[in-house]
Amino acid sequence: MNTGTTAAKQQPQHSQIKKLKLLRRSIFMTIGAAMVSVGLEIFLVPNKIIDGGIVGISIISSVLSGLPLGIFLLLLNLPFLIVGYKQIGKTFAISTLYSVLIMSIGTTLLHPVPPLTIDPLLAAVFGGIILGIGVGLVIRSGGSLDGTEIVAILFSKKSAFSVGEIVMFINLFILGSAGFVFGWDHAMYSLIAYYIAFKMIDITIEGFDESKSVWIISDYNKEIGEAILHRLGRGVTYLNGEGAFTGGPKRVIFCVINRLEEAKMKTIVEEMDPAAFLAIGNIHDVKGGRFKKKDIH
Repeated sequence: MNTGTTAAKQQPQHSQIKKLKLLRRSIFMTIGAAMVSVGLEIFLVPNKIIDGGIVGISIISSVLSGLPLGIFLLLLNLPFLIVGYKQIGKTFAISTLYSVLIMSIGTTLLHPVPPLTIDPLLAAVFGGIILGIGVGLVIRSGGSLDGTEIVAILFSKKSAFSVGEIVMFINLFILGSAGFVFGWDHAMYSLIAYYIAFKMIDITIEGFDESKSVWIISDYNKEIGEAILHRLGRGVTYLNGEGAFTGGPKRVIFCVINRLEEAKMKTIVEEMDPAAFLAIGNIHDVKGGRFKKKDIH
């Protein structure tokens, strides 16, 4: 009886948590798509600066045809959304469709609003920043705003090229096309905007407090581990390994830090054992465990 009651209580709680997560994702996708609309209509499009992917093709199509940008953003993404629904998943496709709809509506509503600047360099910089943050929020929430990413994911499975390389090739072609439509000055400004947006997407997805994995192999593993624990406030895990060259046992220290702690980590290891092997890599996400930083004195 008690077990059934507990399960009945846990089920509504789980459902409530799921709804709250869905609401949070929807809010961030809405904010992100709205920011992309602002970046496009208030900064980039009025200054004839384009972005890569479907957004870039939509801008060129809108200028050449005179039709609203939002129409092309929606219509050109639809075929890729259908493919994404079948090949990648229902949740991803629905999230992407929702984000694209918000972006399309946002650009339509903002089209009559005058640009904040007619300086193409300022437009490229600030438009790229706003666009990148917006796209990053959407991606971080599980959606997408560009069908070319879906194409890249599918092609990468059947080719020797990575997703990033395929996206880069497509975008270089699109940004190059801007030179013939708007002039080569505007094409170069478009490259600036694209680069800034690309960097801002990374920062938004990974965060300023980016996590890093640390691997240390040293004969002074106990001393280094205790120093990391007390001086850096980070927990460590000892792993048993074996040296391929000597065949002897090796103790490997594993730890997760943020990038602001990287310099101090290197200092600690160098002080304890200048000959220690140290490898540091980026981590996109950390969940569970005891990653939370302990107090240090």
